Amino acid sequence: MLLYHGSNLTVEKPKLIKQTRGLDFGAGFYLTSREEQAMRFSEIVVDRRKSGVATVSVYKFNTESAEKSLNIRKFERANEEWLRFVADNRLKTYTGVFYDVVIGAVANDTVMPTIQAFLGGFLNEQATIITLKTSKLFDQWCLKSEKALSLLQFVESYETK
Repeated sequence: MLLYHGSNLTVEKPKLIKQTRGLDFGAGFYLTSREEQAMRFSEIVVDRRKSGVATVSVYKFNTESAEKSLNIRKFERANEEWLRFVADNRLKTYTGVFYDVVIGAVANDTVMPTIQAFLGGFLNEQATIITLKTSKLFDQWCLKSEKALSLLQFVESYETK
């Protein structure tokens, strides 16, 4: 399976880097199965960091080996369980099971106001999920262990503009 990573530079050898901020699925190397999403994110990264060139790195991921040897958590849709998982990771309070790979909807910039309203107590779980159902949510893959990264093979990279 092909996966894509959007950044401000080519990432031939992904690394697990300690995160200073809470991310949807916690610390890890984030990818998507949607090339267009990686392209868009690469432009966001360049804008945020004010450096580099919008670049998409492409990888082959050995899903067959992953399914046999890794602890994988896949959220089929943005539901209450996904919301609690994302909220706990964003708040850095997640203490549950460790997963090598987490797959699910991305809480991107278009849905973050809804997630923030939930985290701030302005929306309950049910209202948040109803609101999120009106949004078009794309997927993200978070590789959280060296074992998971070892199943990722760099194919190529290209600049988006």
